[in-house]
Amino acid sequence: MDSGDGDEGWPGRWDDREPDSGTDETTDSSANPGDETGARDDGSVSGGDDPNTGDSAGGGPLARVRWFMNTDEEWVAFVREVLSSVAVVAIVGLLLFAISGLWPPMVAIESPSMEPHMERGDLVFLMEEHRFPGGAAYNGTGVVPYQAGAAADYKEFSEYGDVIVYQPDGSTQKTPIIHRARFWVNDSENWFDEANEEYLGGADSCEELANCPAPHAGFVTKGDNNGLYDQVDTGDGPISSPVKSDWVTGTAELRIPWLGQIRLLFGTVGTGDLASPAGSVSAANAAAPESSAGATSWQVNSTAVGVGTGIGVENSTLGG
Repeated sequence: MDSGDGDEGWPGRWDDREPDSGTDETTDSSANPGDETGARDDGSVSGGDDPNTGDSAGGGPLARVRWFMNTDEEWVAFVREVLSSVAVVAIVGLLLFAISGLWPPMVAIESPSMEPHMERGDLVFLMEEHRFPGGAAYNGTGVVPYQAGAAADYKEFSEYGDVIVYQPDGSTQKTPIIHRARFWVNDSENWFDEANEEYLGGADSCEELANCPAPHAGFVTKGDNNGLYDQVDTGDGPISSPVKSDWVTGTAELRIPWLGQIRLLFGTVGTGDLASPAGSVSAANAAAPESSAGATSWQVNSTAVGVGTGIGVENSTLGG
């Protein structure tokens, strides 16, 4: 019968039919977003980024940061390098500060009064004196004087005792000094007999010495290449009275040869003259090299130098 043939033919008839207009509209409608996306993708800069500024219609600050870090723009690359260098210097400085407890943590040697253990132009790393004191430190000061260092076999820069940075007479208006602590004197003490007579400037008694009896308790100090103690009259007066523990800025721990020349160069440009008043005094003392012949072990000469980074003073060069 015809009805049977018709039933068998229905599937073929449906297969041959083309999609109606509704299906076309649905298909066209679904393709439109793809066409719009394609139009955006065809652009040379995705997301609306401006290759010159990094501006983005939808990127925000993060997109600008990514652009700044990755762009090949010459001026941006230059700024990026400068910022990177500054960041490295800042990180190193913070690490040194964390270790030393001082800022600045390094000073440049300006005078020859510490030779041969420190040379002019050396860069010296400092440490706050109480941070890692030697076992023979005197009475809570954090400083090991020469005499105690000799007894404990404690050496810094090839000699017994600590090399300290201090403010002469406690004044922040004077250039700081870096010398070796020799021995401690108490208030009103007659320290003539404790000193090495070679470094007393020809004095025959306490009455002929400046700062004797001691006007207050403190360290007697001296430069390794100087002929007099700092507390002895040099002709222009003593460099300092006995150094109170409160006047001590820190102890010298490590030297880097010649790296301080850069700091001294800037000091010359900035001040026109590297020699501060304290530096002039120390240079005069350094002209007479000391001899340790006949001295007892604790009386061997100490260390004096110039520091090239300011520590509480406007002029950053330090004499010794």
